[in-house]
Amino acid sequence: MRSLPTDAEAVVFDCDGLLVNTEDSWTVAEAALFAAHGLPFGPAQKALVIGRTLEAAGQAMAEHFGRPGAAAELCAELLETVRGELARGATALPGAVELVRACRARVPMAVASNSPRELLDIALESAGLGDCFTRTFAADEVRSPKPAPDLYLTACAALGAAPNRSVAFEDSATGIASARAAGLHVAVVPSLPGTDLDHDWLGTDLAEPELLAWAKGLGRSGAGRRLA
Repeated sequence: MRSLPTDAEAVVFDCDGLLVNTEDSWTVAEAALFAAHGLPFGPAQKALVIGRTLEAAGQAMAEHFGRPGAAAELCAELLETVRGELARGATALPGAVELVRACRARVPMAVASNSPRELLDIALESAGLGDCFTRTFAADEVRSPKPAPDLYLTACAALGAAPNRSVAFEDSATGIASARAAGLHVAVVPSLPGTDLDHDWLGTDLAEPELLAWAKGLGRSGAGRRLA
């Protein structure tokens, strides 16, 4: 078990399943595709697609369905269904708004998401977080999305922060791998309970009091303490 530095130069958040409850929308869409192919959809199937880009999820499903040439078709179907589900509205997850505001008052911050720009904007606006970030980065805006480090490296560069002095907030193994590859410290709130994920800090949600206290301590002259 490591810890989070209170002298962090920047904080970068994932979006789906971490700040915004979009996973319900994705799960509805994914379950519908699995059902259309006569297959069950449970935790094991969710693990195949969670945290992936839209394209990667389509590829994973094509392989699972035994239809290796159908990735683009499945990707388009998934996008259409998710778009419709998100249009119904998505809510901020517990503690997200308070934590984001606490961080924003003290250090530069950004969003680095494996969703395409269209869905990222819908999610943030729907959850009331659209005006909280001046820097957001989507999967279709970098050469290689998560698990590659590009999104986090791009975010840190835009914020003028060294990756090894920045903190990423993630919920999936894919996102964690990206943040680690970029050199960030990683705070984790798993979307799938019971998963064993690499972390510097691990919690059940973003509303944990110790996490908000850590955020309120960022940028102070007494920096150097760490959140265990």
